[in-house]
This record gives sequence, C-alpha cells and structure tokens, in this order.
Amino acid sequence: MHHVPKDTGWIEVVVGSMFSGKTEELIRRLRRAQYAKQKVQVFKPALDDRYVAGSIASHDQRTLEARLIDGPSDIYLYLELGTEVIGIDEAQFLGKGLCEVVQDLANRGLRVVVAALDQDYRGVPFPEIPELMATSEYVTKNLAICVQCGNPANRSQRLHGGDSKVQVGAAESYEPRCRACFRPEVIGQQQFDMGDD
Repeated sequence: MHHVPKDTGWIEVVVGSMFSGKTEELIRRLRRAQYAKQKVQVFKPALDDRYVAGSIASHDQRTLEARLIDGPSDIYLYLELGTEVIGIDEAQFLGKGLCEVVQDLANRGLRVVVAALDQDYRGVPFPEIPELMATSEYVTKNLAICVQCGNPANRSQRLHGGDSKVQVGAAESYEPRCRACFRPEVIGQQQFDMGDD
C-alpha cells in the first residue's frame, strides 16, 4: 500500500485490460473507505448496462451501488454534502472533461478513485486516460491472463462486432490477450494459428 496523504485530496487510477480486476479493486478500495466510516459516492457511465443497473459490478458479480451519469460534469449534479471519497468505474466511457472534473474534485479535498480501460480494442489509449494517469498521485496497472498462452495480458481482444470504438461487452465480446497473441486487425475470429504469422 502507499502513504495516505493528509489534509488534501488525491487521485488513484486503476487501469488495465478487460478481466484484469479493475472494478474488483475499485470496490475493494471503496468498501475499505466505508468501513472507515467515510462517506463514499460511486458513479458509472449510463451506457454501461452490463450486470446490474444502478451498481458497479465486477465480472465475478461483486457489486456496489452507483449513480448512472452521462458525462463527467454530471457528478456535480449528484455530489452530496460531506462526501469524502468518489469512485468512478469504466471512466473511459465518460469522455471529454473527465480529467478536469477529477482534478477539481481532488483539489476540493476529495479522494477520487477511478477505474478504466487504458486501451481500446485496437490497443490505442483511450482519450483522457493517459492524462489522468499522469496527473494522479497513484496509478495501479492490473494485468489479466492471456487466454491464448497464459502470459500476462494487457490488451482486450474484441471477438466480434464492428469497428466502433465504444462497444460495451463482457466475456461474449472480449478476451484478455498478451502482446504476442493480440490481433487488433482480426475481429470475429477467436482462434489463430500462430504459425501463420
């Protein structure tokens, strides 16, 4: 663990590929804050309709109640007096203005814990996330396990669908891949003959 700042706000960012445990880690940190009797509010993008509406949920079905928002500035609409810790899940879907809002909340003295994919299905960083990582106090990069070879995985292989940058899905749509097994140019083909490269 890290040194906890006193009398100031700060930002913690948890990033990684699909199935790397980002939301599970976010829930763990927020629950610890609740156990410490801190007032916690949790937000997630309204377009993330997987698992449980009105909650953040890890792939293993751990949940925590959350407010659905359309954009980062919506946090201000629902920010309650006395809140000490803000959790934001799937932050990559919140888009422009995320960094400014998160920085402002931390500058107001809040602890802000953000979980996000750092790369899209092409292996390209999501906008806002690199800046958020650079300006936060703490960054945790989670790795999954590559389903093809068992190596550490930091990319999300899209299995089917189009070329839309945003496509919400889970195990039916994505799987974790390592650098060697990742094939962003191939969508819809789940098995590869690695000898054809």
